[in-house]
Amino acid sequence: MRLTELPLRQPAYVDLIDWDALTASDGQRLREFGLCEGASVEALHHGGLLGRGPIACKVGRMTIAMRRNHAAAITVRTGPADAA
Repeated sequence: MRLTELPLRQPAYVDLIDWDALTASDGQRLREFGLCEGASVEALHHGGLLGRGPIACKVGRMTIAMRRNHAAAITVRTGPADAA
């Protein structure tokens, strides 16, 4: 499932990131925040009107705000971290 579809407060792990859907600078920014395949992630809050704005996410121990189109490029799984 996409990070945009992950229920709030549901722990998950990044399965795949579509780096081609992101600009080089956006991809670099997400990498600097520790977002990579296998990272733990949790959706905390959906901002904007009707929850259609940015998403506040916990990545590891850090909380970040992410644009919805960036979150849509991230596929997550709710199983164990080492499951493929």
